[in-house]
Amino acid sequence: MNVEAVQALGGLGLFLVGMHMLTEGLRGLAGDRLRRILRRSTETPFKGATAGALTTAMVQSSSATTVATVGFVAAGLMTFQQALGIIFGANIGTTITGWLVAIVGFKLDLGLALMPFVLIGALLHLLAPNPWKYLGWALAGFGVLFIGIDALKDGMGAFGSLITPEVFPADTFLGRLKLVALGMVLTIVTQSSSAGVASALAALSVGAITLPQAAALVIGMDVGTTFTALVATIGGGTATRRTGLSHVIYNLLTGCMAFALLYPVGWLAQSGWGLAIDPQMALVGFHSFFNFIGVVAVLGVTPQFARLIIWLVPDRGTSMTRDLGRQPLTDPAAALDAVNAAAQRIVAALLHELGRGLNRPAADIRDETLEEIGSATRHARDYVEAISTEQGSAELQNQMALLHLFDHLDRLRHRAMQGDRIAAAVEDASLLDRGLKLGALMRGYDATADIAHFAAQADMLRRDFRDFRRRHRGEQIMLVASHGKEPQNLSLLLDSARWLQRSAYHLWRIADLLREIEGKEPGLATQEQLLDEETD
Repeated sequence: MNVEAVQALGGLGLFLVGMHMLTEGLRGLAGDRLRRILRRSTETPFKGATAGALTTAMVQSSSATTVATVGFVAAGLMTFQQALGIIFGANIGTTITGWLVAIVGFKLDLGLALMPFVLIGALLHLLAPNPWKYLGWALAGFGVLFIGIDALKDGMGAFGSLITPEVFPADTFLGRLKLVALGMVLTIVTQSSSAGVASALAALSVGAITLPQAAALVIGMDVGTTFTALVATIGGGTATRRTGLSHVIYNLLTGCMAFALLYPVGWLAQSGWGLAIDPQMALVGFHSFFNFIGVVAVLGVTPQFARLIIWLVPDRGTSMTRDLGRQPLTDPAAALDAVNAAAQRIVAALLHELGRGLNRPAADIRDETLEEIGSATRHARDYVEAISTEQGSAELQNQMALLHLFDHLDRLRHRAMQGDRIAAAVEDASLLDRGLKLGALMRGYDATADIAHFAAQADMLRRDFRDFRRRHRGEQIMLVASHGKEPQNLSLLLDSARWLQRSAYHLWRIADLLREIEGKEPGLATQEQLLDEETD
């Protein structure tokens, strides 16, 4: 009996490993297609739910769908209300695994037949280039998954005479609650509702549990998946916490509805009608049915549901980086979407504040605002450094551009603290025109819809300021030498002219890097242009 127990546990382990390999391989094959499908599906909650179900079924992972969606919300590419449809639909997509296991895994003994696929897949993963590498990983995972199912079936078969429905809690209200709790524990331990469903199907196939008992376990497993969402919200951004809470509340409500359906399921199992129904097919059908009904019920009240979640999880911290939670870090593309949006908010805040000081009449630049911008910049930089990207990938290029961007932001913020030079730039007649031009361009950032055009304007200003500074220096020294100007303010005027040139340079680099990030193509700045500028 000990051998069979070990075999059952090993089969469950192989199933988990196979699911992980299959998910990673399919996710790699899907690539940006998954993200494009999700982004195009937010017109209505129904379209979002359909896309969520399809993409989850495609990659066999609701986590991949949810993380990508959180990244879109954090990046401002879709609203939280639009994202809810995708999150709801992902629950339907996860039930596909149950159908695959019930129809193929328990009706056919494929473990031995698929062993060569494991070898072929492993060789492809080790030796072939992308996308064949991902295909090989998915193929190997598919084989390992069914080898695990065969081991799980054989191991559970030995328990058929020892573990009977009578061993489990009685088919009463309290007994069903206990089974739901057991299902939750199994999912929390294995971190996979699919593994739990496979175990329930295996137990059902050998008569260890009845259909109503298995159905109660599956309800608990569905609710148990919310534990991962709850853990992911710890230390997460606003978008992450709202997504996690919406997942928890939705699954709890769906679980309550499914619990009420246990009564007709029990009646059907005990009646003559139930004899003609395959218990395993009935179980996965019940799993899909209550998830489908839950989605249909909530789609009609999605706006109200979204308002409830937003009320329960209000914004916290600085608005510039509130969406930089830890969950999107598991998906580099989603994490970069989130931090790109945060970078644009930080740029807008700094340029607005500095533009206020370069104006007539000039407004005082607020130290507390600059401190908040500095804190947000440090947070965003740390977040970017925590993202894991592959060598030579577009994500790595985006990551490097962001790090350069935050460096220029910090330097420009430091210049925003130099109040005497800013004041001279809009008070001295020799600098006034260019100081006002720089301020007007900075204040116009909020209204710009074309970052490439804005970067071109900043480049023109930078070039003009560079040539002007060279002329201005000679002119001011000549005026002092000819006694046409008092020498007391010469140093401040020269420093202020240099301040204008360097600030225009940082503005240009920031705008050009934003253009690179937005267009996913190299920046326009050449090495010659960068060397042409003096260093700080």
